Amino acid sequence: MALIPVAEALQRVLADAKPLRTEVVSLDEAFGRLLTEDVIALRTQPPAAVSAMDGYAVRASDVAQAPVVLKVIGQVAAGHPFTGKVGPGEAARIFTGGIMPEGTDTVVIQELTTQDENGVTVQKPTPAGRNVRGEGIDFAERQTLLRKGRRLTARDLMLAAAMNHSRLSVYRKPTVAILGTGDELVPPGGSPRPGEIVYSNGFALAALARSNGAKAHDLGIARDRIEDIAAAVRRARELNADILLTSGGASVGEHDLVQRALAAEGLELSFWRVALRPGRPMLHGRLGAMQVLGVPGNPVSAYVCAFLFLGPLIRKLAGRSDSDIVDLPQPARLGRDLPANDERADYLRATIEETRNGLVATPLPAQDSSLMAPLAKADCLLIREPHAPAAAAGSDCIILKLGL
Repeated sequence: MALIPVAEALQRVLADAKPLRTEVVSLDEAFGRLLTEDVIALRTQPPAAVSAMDGYAVRASDVAQAPVVLKVIGQVAAGHPFTGKVGPGEAARIFTGGIMPEGTDTVVIQELTTQDENGVTVQKPTPAGRNVRGEGIDFAERQTLLRKGRRLTARDLMLAAAMNHSRLSVYRKPTVAILGTGDELVPPGGSPRPGEIVYSNGFALAALARSNGAKAHDLGIARDRIEDIAAAVRRARELNADILLTSGGASVGEHDLVQRALAAEGLELSFWRVALRPGRPMLHGRLGAMQVLGVPGNPVSAYVCAFLFLGPLIRKLAGRSDSDIVDLPQPARLGRDLPANDERADYLRATIEETRNGLVATPLPAQDSSLMAPLAKADCLLIREPHAPAAAAGSDCIILKLGL
């Protein structure tokens, strides 16, 4: 199968991905999810006029000629309304959030008063409505405040709770099952023997999946045996995973068995081999309803491929809008000279400096796909199109910023 361009590969990955079914979840589970229906207020906020300050609830007409002494006939705290009525020449001690007693129309802040056994002395006039939050000043019952398709922020969850909703209808989170392959891989924390490599890809891939709004399940490490890889694929199916993400074994060597194992399980191959550096031996296909992405084993290749393809796939399955699915490149200027490029698009790890004239992206000196320390230092991927000519420092370029 010939190399295909990155844009075509991404188009194929997203082609038949549809938003997942809806589910009703608690507010604790709704952050970052997309609403599948409008949310209407179930109550008015505030439900009655309340004090915005600590002080005294009075009639504005009684304090118009201040200083004046008023009789204090009660106290109002948040959650403890005053059941009586405040008449002429009277006042009620009130605290922030307390419901305005019947007969009052303003709050004199306590700094403008003194109280003794004779009552409260109001030192200055306070006009009607001052320091009062009117009924419904925030929102009214039956008002639509959150619209279908909105991605819920922390602020939205605050609002939904205040509207008296404890659960919301959202798109289901995609489930990603992550499998590492290779006889040489061992978990971190031990003492690798000669020839063994500490498995690191899965941790980055799981974090990337979660940061894009998915659930991530670790299938562990499968040895270089078709039956072991096939067993892991079956576990992904048992999990009802929406995406199976494999790392390693996607090339053509004698020990690269992922594609053969997937084919034995019924993989419908969409593509294999992308005109991309790092990440050429990447594959995509389907196993029934489950999407399959096979990224290379080299750590940088695995991360870059997941960043470019897994992230957009998750976002589409999660119901995100078209404009929010694919990260768009940003303009920058080169921080150093670059040679001409070959037939593959090159995604160089680079650092970013913000200057008065805009962003300057400087590719890191070491770009080998096995090097994780430079990847951790990178702020962005600097994109070099296939057959791009040599470029001098200061010339225009495009970048994709890396997230957390």
